[in-house]
Parts: sequence; structure tokens; C-alpha cells
Amino acid sequence: MPATRRDSGIALAVVGISAILFACIVPFAGMPLAPVPAFVASYQSALAINDLITAVLLFSQFAVLRSWALLLLASGYLFTAAAAVAHGLTFPGLFTPTGLFGSGSQTTVWLYMIWHGGFPLFVLGYALLKNSGGGPRIAGSIGWIALASVIAVIVTMVAMVWLVTGGHDRLPILLSEGHYTSAMIDVVSAVWLLCLAALFVLWLRRPHSLVDVWLMVALCAWLFDIALSAIVNVARFDLGFYFGRVYGLCAASFVLAVLLFDNVALQARLSHLLAMLRRQAADERDHHSERERLFSAVVESSHDAIILLTLDGTITGWNKAAERLSGFTAAEAVGNRIDIVIPPELQDRPGEMLEQIARGEAIEQLDTVRLRKDGSRLDISLVISPIRSRTGEVVGASAIARDIGERKRAQQALNQQIEERRRIFETSQDLILVTDTEGTFVQVSPSSMTILGYQPPEMIGHTAIKFIHPDDLEGTRNEMRSARRGRQIRNFEARYVHKDGRLVTLTWMGTWSEPVQRYFFVGRDLTEKQATEAQFRQAQKMEAVGQLTGGIAHDFNNILTVITGTIGILGEAVADRPELETITRMIDEAAERGGQLTKHLLAFARKQPLQPRETDINNLVLETVKLLRPTLGEHIQIDPSLADDTWPALIDPNQLTTAILNLALNGRDAMPSGGSLVIETKNTYLDEAYAAMNIEVTPGPYVMIAVSDTGSGIAPRNLERVFDPFFTTKDVGKGTGLGLSMVYGLVKQSNGHIKIYSEQGHGTSVKMYLPRATKADPGATEMPALAPVRGGHEAVLIVEDDALVRKLVVTQICSLGYTALEASNAAEALAAIRSNAAIDLLLTDVIMPGSMNGRQLADEAVKQRPSLKTLFTSGYTENAIVHHGRLDAGVLLLAKPYRKPELARMIRMALDIEHGS
Repeated sequence: MPATRRDSGIALAVVGISAILFACIVPFAGMPLAPVPAFVASYQSALAINDLITAVLLFSQFAVLRSWALLLLASGYLFTAAAAVAHGLTFPGLFTPTGLFGSGSQTTVWLYMIWHGGFPLFVLGYALLKNSGGGPRIAGSIGWIALASVIAVIVTMVAMVWLVTGGHDRLPILLSEGHYTSAMIDVVSAVWLLCLAALFVLWLRRPHSLVDVWLMVALCAWLFDIALSAIVNVARFDLGFYFGRVYGLCAASFVLAVLLFDNVALQARLSHLLAMLRRQAADERDHHSERERLFSAVVESSHDAIILLTLDGTITGWNKAAERLSGFTAAEAVGNRIDIVIPPELQDRPGEMLEQIARGEAIEQLDTVRLRKDGSRLDISLVISPIRSRTGEVVGASAIARDIGERKRAQQALNQQIEERRRIFETSQDLILVTDTEGTFVQVSPSSMTILGYQPPEMIGHTAIKFIHPDDLEGTRNEMRSARRGRQIRNFEARYVHKDGRLVTLTWMGTWSEPVQRYFFVGRDLTEKQATEAQFRQAQKMEAVGQLTGGIAHDFNNILTVITGTIGILGEAVADRPELETITRMIDEAAERGGQLTKHLLAFARKQPLQPRETDINNLVLETVKLLRPTLGEHIQIDPSLADDTWPALIDPNQLTTAILNLALNGRDAMPSGGSLVIETKNTYLDEAYAAMNIEVTPGPYVMIAVSDTGSGIAPRNLERVFDPFFTTKDVGKGTGLGLSMVYGLVKQSNGHIKIYSEQGHGTSVKMYLPRATKADPGATEMPALAPVRGGHEAVLIVEDDALVRKLVVTQICSLGYTALEASNAAEALAAIRSNAAIDLLLTDVIMPGSMNGRQLADEAVKQRPSLKTLFTSGYTENAIVHHGRLDAGVLLLAKPYRKPELARMIRMALDIEHGS
């Protein structure tokens, strides 16, 4: 048993009291007292009896736990009992003047030392072997091992007695004329230290059991015994001699008392458990009696016939349901053979079934025929199980019979109905659906495979929500409600999602059946025709936009570059003539608008060079809101609703800011009398189900940014066109129709998803789903800060096929202090590089005529001159330096049109960054 804190406290108190008494006695330990040999006899007898009883109790615990540690401890107590007996028999003056066995003057002293030194050795062995589980276990015979241990202890004790009697003269003298010698002091000190070591090791070996705690108390008393009887006293029969023996007797009593107390406690617990078991047995008897009564009631009240049989087929049990089913009463059936209900053609079957039951095998769900008393035949379902005795032997059989005649007739009618419905379904080219009140498919025609790609079993059991496009779900529900009110559904359209993800438009007819609580729908596929026309129109439109964008981006940006570059020079020249300065400013603003127009077209066509990086969406939105407040006006309330845990997104932050500004301006225009603009962010996950309804969506984590207004909303007929370029519902001169197109292109080019929701009179919400940034995303790094506007002395090679642009760039570069060289194509540029050693920077257009574009030129130039730096410029990059919508890593691009300050910054950046500044 584990020792509790209370046990440890009591033991510590006993040791404390013993120590105090010891301290009080020590000064008087050498006080001579009258010799009382009978005290020694009484002490030795009590000690031997205590230790012997303790040994017996420990051996009994060893028999249960089979622990080596307990075997050692029990042997130790047996050793002390034997030593006490030997010590008493050899003590002079008890039985003979010199003691028995031919003992000498040193015999009892040496026996005392062997006795008090042997027991700590046993305790030390016990402490080293014990653990929380009792220590190593013995696998052999407990009885033989215990007997061997007893014999070993007795043999050892006999050998020790012979040594101190027969070999008496060869041992050192410990007691001379009733007083202790110096040898005695050395020996007794060694014995005392051995006891102390045993106590210390036992204290270290945690956790402590109850026996461990009181064994440590016994060792403390043992130390006091040795100290008083053999160290601090001076001779036999002095005060220390007597009190030391008292401590020894106490040491022998502590563990015995604990073991006796534990045994009494265990006896009480055993008695309590026995009483509980008796009550439990009585309760179980009552319970079984009640269960038997209930079982009999269940058998008699069962709607199924329950019949008990012997293995030879004799009926021994026949319940009420068997009487109703067969027409035979229990009195007529019990005692007869089961053959009375078996048709003539099946008379051999009962014997075969009873042989199977005798082998312990059950018969499950056997559909067969039986005879009633009036001779009519009865279709039944039969379950037969073996009845076993307490020993497990099969002694009979129980049969449960159920009338299945009505079920068979219903099944036949149902099979006919199913066959008729199957014929109709199989021949229908239209989709036929039957749903319950919740919209769950109950029947689906095989044409579902042709129309939707699903086998009927894949749809049955699912609701229409899984298959109908979300935008058409509410309309379908309205039609179903109308059908419940009795209206015939005719020719309403709803889009379903095909198994491969595409949309299928069906025109429906349907009705509701009140008796069966079912909806019946017939749908005709219109998708193929609509999809073909829509795809053709979309392909033509996108092809035209793509060609237009490419042409405009390349040619128009070259024109705008010349305009923006020369207008700066012209503006400086007419700075002292206000009327001309106003005109140059108007030209500059017009060129700027033309550049923005080109950028929006590139964004919609997904051809703009993005620089996506890991972006804190909440911070970007808050910074954008600061720009919006003075722009939108005080009549527009801006409410940011930002989730605290919003993930970073992988996006070009400058383009995203422009997109949010465009959406906010659209919202402002929709709220001329004022309103509320909400910008919301949150994390979301677009799953496979959503992706199946939006085939361009890749399932995964996204950061959602929603810009919502409380304006006039968008008419349903215009919702599908809002992202088209140049489409606008605003008045002439109030919008280009490219704002939403730019937003759409940015989101798509960034591998995101965009949705627009609007209701006239209530407002519009545009939701952008941007891909979550991860550390594995390439290019998700910050761009270096722009260099200040300054010139330099390096040599720059300008490669530009447009003569006007080339001439302008040469002029601007020379004005910045650089040395300018020029080439109209890649061949001329490579020739210049080979012939001129003083070229520091290659400034090249990306799109050029000839066999090499700007990127290929730069690669070849670097091969010839590894230290050469490169700055690209273009109005339409195609795939030369932009891949998957992102600017290639390490590429610097000066987008056309540009002004002289931008040109100066990018040239300086290209030169300085390469130098490591």
C-alpha cells in the first residue's frame, strides 16, 4: 500500500519522540544498574516472537506479489528472530552460568554484532530491489523458493553460532571484564554506519510504501538501540544497556504493528466486499427473475410467431401469434411434431434444418410456405436459432415466423410500377426528375447521364442545391412554391452544373402531387445551343480586344512617349508665356489620359506587367481609405470592416490600390445623394463545390476584399456586361467603361476570382478573392525604392525601332549628362557593343522588328559583356519579360509612355542597383 502524507507524518512524529528520549538518556547511559538476566530472556523472547510473526506476514505477502525484494525483507526478519534466539540461549546466566553451546565470554557480544549488522544488509538489498511495482518478480515455484530461503537463513545462523562458539578464541576481544574494548568500538561503529546506510538508501528509493515508512522508523530505533547498548554506555546492565534493548524491541514492533493493522483493514474490506457480492447476487437473481417474466410477456405479446422445438422436431413452445398465424392453439400444437404445418412437398426440409441447428448453425431470413389448420397456404419469413444449455450444448431450436404474404403482394405491385416507370424514363430524351418536399431527388431518368454527366444513383438522395447554379436557385424555389399552390409549371429556365463543371441551361415543365407529396419535373436541354452562340460571340469579342490592345499598346504608347517627352521640353520653353503654357498643360493632361486608357486596356486583356508581392491587405485598405475620404466627399460615409486575422495576399499593391479606388468611385457615382461605402476584408476558403460552379476558380484559401455601396444598383440585364471594356451605364462624358474592366483583368491575372452582386434600389457589392500569399510564392518581395532624379556620366546604348522615340530618348539622356549611343534594332546594337568598350547600360525596347526581341538582345549582350546593365522599356511586353502575369525576377521595366524624371530615376536605379548601392 502506498504511504500517505498522514502515514509519513505519524512516522516522523514517532522518530522525533524517540530521538528526544534518546537525547535525554544519553548523558546517563553509563549509569550502572542491577543485573537482571530475566530481562534479557524476556526481551529476547519478545523480540524473537515479534520478528518471527513479521517474517511470516512478509512471506505471505511475498507469496502474493512474488517480489525478490519482499523475499529478502522476510528473510531479514527471520534472520533477526533466529539471531535473537541464539543470543538468548548463549547469554551467560540465563540457562547456564556461561550460556549454552559451549559459548565463551565473547560469544553473545559477537552474536549481537552479527545480528545487528546482518539485518541492515537484508534491508539494503530490499531497498535496492524495490520499485513502484514491488521490484523484479519470481517466475518459479513460490513455496520451494520460500523454503529455500528459510533453510538458507537457518544454515547461516547455525554457521554464525558455530563461529562464535567453536571459533571463539580466534575472534577479537570485544568485552573485557564487563567493559568494551577499542575493537568493540570499531566493530559497533561499522555496524551503526551500515544501519545508517540502509536507512539512507531506503529513503532515496521512492515512492515509499507503508512498509517502507515504518521500516525506516524501525531502522531509526535500531540506530538508537546500537548507540545506547553498544556505543555510549560502558558495560552490560547499565542504563544504556537496558534502554537500548527497549529501542530494539520497539524496532521489532513497528513493522509488525503496521502489517497486523493492514491485515485487519484488509479483512474488514474483504468482509465488506463479500457482503456487497451477496447483495449483488441477490439483486441479480431478482433481476433475472424480472427479465424472465418480461421475456415471457414479450414472447406472448409478439406479433411474430415464436415456436420452440426439440432437435427431433417436437413442439415445446407456441405463443399467441403462432396461434393466430396457423390456426392451431397451443394445446393442439405442443407435443406434436412440426410436420403439422409443413406442406407435403417440403416434409423433408425440417429434418435438414434441425440437423443444421444441431451443428450450432443459425438459419437467417428463409422465405418458405407453411399450412394453416384450414389447409390454406401461408407465405412466411423464417429465422431459426439454436438453443444452448449452460454447458454450451445445443438442446433445441427457436423459430420466429412472420407473415410476408401482404408484403409479397405489395412488392409485386411495386415491381410492376417500377418497371413501368423505368420504361418511361429509359425512352425519354428529356431529363425527368422526381423530388420530395425538401427538393431531394427521389427518381432521376437515365438521360441525366447525357444531359448532366451524372448517373441517376449519383443524384438520388441529394438536393437540387448541389446541382442548380446558385443564381437560379431562388427562382427554382419560387416555381416550386407556385406548384404547391396548384399552378402548372411551364417553360421556366434554370441552369444546372454539369459534372465536368460547365453550366447546362434547361427549360422546365413541372407539377406537384399532393397524394404522394412529390414534385415531378421534365427538363429540356438548351445549353448546347446557347453555349455555342455565347462562345462564338465571346471568342470574337476577346480576339478583337486582344488584337486591339496589342496594337494600341505598342504603337499608341510610342506616340504618347514622344508627346509626353516633347511636351515637357516645350513646357519649359514657354514657361514665360502663360497662354502657351496653358495649352502645353492641356496637351500633357490629354497624353496622361491616353496613357491611363492604354493601361486599363492592358489590364483587362491581362497583359499588364504586374509586380506581385506579399501584401498586408488591411494596411493597404486603411491607406486607401485615407485617399478616399477627401475624394468621395462628406456625403459618403466610409466604413472599413477589416478582419483582425486577415492573411497577406499575393498581389501587385499599386494595381490593387487603383482597383479599390475605381470601385469606390463607381460607388460614389451610384450615390449622388450620399450613402455608405463599406470596404470589408476577411479570410475565406473556396471549396470544390464552389469551384464546380465557377470553373475558373481553383479551390484553396483566399483573401476576400468586398467594396459595397448603398447606391442605385445595377439592372439585372446589365450584370453580365459590367466587366466588358467600354461598357458603361453612366452618361456620356462621365466614364470610359474601363474601370471595372481593369479590376476584372487585375484579379484574373493575379489568379484570383471576382463576383458582383447588385439589387436595384439597394446597392452593389463587388467581391475580389485574392490568393493567399505563402513563403513559397516567387517574386513576393519588396521592390527597391526609387532613386532621386539625377544624371550621370556613364555611356548608355538606346535600342528603339521608332525613330521619333529614339531621337527623343537620346536628347533626354544627353541632357542628363550621359553619353548616348543609338541603334534601331538588335543587330545594330550588338555591332555597337562589340565595337565600343565604353557602354555601361543597355536601354532597349522589348518589342522590335527582326529575329531578336529586347530580352534576347539583353541575354546575348550580357554573354559578350557580363558587367553590362539592362533597362527594358515597352508599352506592350507580350511574353518576353512577363510570364504568368508577373514581371520576371531581376528585370527592370520602364513602361511607356514615360516622362524625363521617370527615365532619369530608372536609369540611375539600373546603374546603382547593379553596383550594389
